[in-house]
Amino acid sequence: MEKIIFFGLVIPIMAYVLYLGGMAIMNGFNAKEANRAEKEEIEAETKSTISTDNSSLGDELAKLNSLRESGVLTQEEFEKAKNKLLNS
Repeated sequence: MEKIIFFGLVIPIMAYVLYLGGMAIMNGFNAKEANRAEKEEIEAETKSTISTDNSSLGDELAKLNSLRESGVLTQEEFEKAKNKLLNS
């Protein structure tokens, strides 16, 4: 009789503990996957921002060069403006 009561209580409790453990593990996997997706999204956004910045920097340098070639800027003014763009 004692064995029946013991197993009647222990088996459901053990099943519940295993259920909770499995749910905790699955929640951990889901959180890890969500973090990975968010990190990839941020990296892609950063890469696109960097490439946009580089292309705008190149455009600005091309504009400065065309101004220097047309005689609007002197060589010294061109160098100052170029250094300002590259250092910012």
